[in-house]
Amino acid sequence: MDIKQQDAQYHFKTYKRYPVTLTKGYGSRVWDDKGKEYVDALAGIAVNNVGHCHPKVVEAIQVQASELMHVSNFFTTKPQVDLARELINLSNHDRVFFANSGTEAVEGAIKIARRFAEKKGKKGPMITMNGAFHGRSMGALALGQKKYQEGFGEMLSGVVQVPFNDLKAVEEYANDDLVAVFIEPVQGEGGIHVADKDYMNELRALCYEYDALLIFDEIQCGIARSGNFFAYELFDVVPDIVTLAKGLGGGFPIGAIIATEKVADVIEYGKHGTTFGGNPLACAAGLATLKVIEEENLAREAEEKGKWLRERIQAEMTIEPGIEEVRGVGLMNGVQLNFPGSNVAMRMLEKGVIANVTASNVVRLVPALNITYEELEIVAEAVVESITEERKEQAKS
Repeated sequence: MDIKQQDAQYHFKTYKRYPVTLTKGYGSRVWDDKGKEYVDALAGIAVNNVGHCHPKVVEAIQVQASELMHVSNFFTTKPQVDLARELINLSNHDRVFFANSGTEAVEGAIKIARRFAEKKGKKGPMITMNGAFHGRSMGALALGQKKYQEGFGEMLSGVVQVPFNDLKAVEEYANDDLVAVFIEPVQGEGGIHVADKDYMNELRALCYEYDALLIFDEIQCGIARSGNFFAYELFDVVPDIVTLAKGLGGGFPIGAIIATEKVADVIEYGKHGTTFGGNPLACAAGLATLKVIEEENLAREAEEKGKWLRERIQAEMTIEPGIEEVRGVGLMNGVQLNFPGSNVAMRMLEKGVIANVTASNVVRLVPALNITYEELEIVAEAVVESITEERKEQAKS
């Protein structure tokens, strides 16, 4: 059996795989087992912010793997302390908790919110947004889109979902019992929708007024992808809690929760924990990633290159009627189509560019922050050509 047949035989049938097997990557390029080269505009779904196999991240992992990989959180380790200090110095927060993934960070944030509510005597809801995606574990599922909840029974209680960017919908639940507002500053799976700045400031004021928590899920839009290290900086607000993952480890699995002292204090000894979270190997990868982002000024690179990419594709809208809108911030961008777009990603793959389609008709472009302009031009050409081809093909049927 070839590798695809073995995958089909042994793995859960949970993924609709692309018809290629990748074997290596460097920067914004990857290669398959037949030697074909691709420009990667998906970056492991907004994970490889510093590109594939960045030499400094690889070296940090190799060195740490030869010294100490895992000891549990019964012990203090220097990589964890160093990464915690770096994140707090970069943020407007006071404490960090490390996890292994984004969904674990969200689960931790839910626990903190419920513990906060218990201490405050609050009985009201946690508010989330239509189109949200916060992960696939049961608590995270309860915060997200209904289509991901189907078939898994009763969801976590005390969650209310309202339209994104609609303050009046939030205000309907605004009282002293309100527990928290969960929001992605930029919705990823929901189709690359950016929150309005006024809306975010009004949410901050509302949460202050009712002593509720404002929780930002920056798992996809954080770690410099938005053009700022934290996406909350775009809105001139400071949330009580921020969840992080994806780009934090430079391709190595790690998640984190950062919070203000007041909020972190509700989780006393023994109320939360993790076996693998914050292990020395993951933290060494994370610390190296943050150093690369700083040294290469990748937040600014993301802002400038993202603007260039949006304008480059927008310029094609006059001659390509299939493009309805190009939107995003930094290097988190979506090209919304006016027809079902799932086949567009396959056409791009054939042209040697990796992307995906989310929300049924939005081509998601989330490449490494150090992608070159030459590679971005290849991406833009492939996007537009693939949209044109697919639109014409669908018009025939």
